[in-house]
Amino acid sequence: MNINSICVCGAGTMGNGIAQAAAQVGIATILYELNPEVLEKAKDATEKNLLMLVDKEKITAEEKVKIQKRIHYTNDIQNCQADVFIEAIVEKAEIKIALFNQLAEINHSECIFATNTSSLSVTAIAEKIQRPERVIGMHFFNPATIMKLVEVVNTKYTTKATTETILELAKQMGKTPVLCTDAPGFIVNRVARPFYTETMRLVEEEYVTVEAADKLLEAAGFKMGPFKLMDLIGNDVNYAVSSSVYEQMNKNERFKPSFIQEQKVKDGKLGKKSGEGFYKYN
Repeated sequence: MNINSICVCGAGTMGNGIAQAAAQVGIATILYELNPEVLEKAKDATEKNLLMLVDKEKITAEEKVKIQKRIHYTNDIQNCQADVFIEAIVEKAEIKIALFNQLAEINHSECIFATNTSSLSVTAIAEKIQRPERVIGMHFFNPATIMKLVEVVNTKYTTKATTETILELAKQMGKTPVLCTDAPGFIVNRVARPFYTETMRLVEEEYVTVEAADKLLEAAGFKMGPFKLMDLIGNDVNYAVSSSVYEQMNKNERFKPSFIQEQKVKDGKLGKKSGEGFYKYN
């Protein structure tokens, strides 16, 4: 399929980043969000991000204006008509399914539905969508404007044409797509669970402090220690992924989420976005 337009659903940090990344490479983009305040914040964030690129001489002022014109902001689902839909909404399968089925009613039968879920079963979502062969995972990483990796997740229903279209779209957006089959945590989040949970277990058992663990792992070559990274991602998001993988892996003990992180979430200490997580932020 030739992609002339995409619609990103959800104007939070991830959805807004995906929309900006698409607009920067010349793709006409709709950014859909029910909450007008969130939509306005997304518009302001894009303005700030693009101004920063102009200041760094990555783009010109004229290019900034063109990029902004390519993004159409809306809170009316009737305006959401596109070739590819990428959802980046709340991590609840039933809400994602309801959204895709709503969009299916007002779009052509060949449009593709891509979910940016980080841990939910793409297959379980596809099974409840009209024509499940057009449903696929397209998992971006934060910040979506910078991070190159995109996991493209096939299900048993996904057609070759759907896969090839999404792989090409990812490349068009300047990303490096990696194809995988639907499984708990896909590739990155499955591999990353021990990085987070085993380190937290060491802290739980008082073998190491948060600060020392980060320092040691950064000295070993990681750009960011696990606790700094969890604070950046958001402890609520990271804990939800760990819980999802744990459940899907039949509660295998080695994937068990940490009670330390669970408590952080309960206390509202989500990381940078709340001002405090494993570290405090001004």
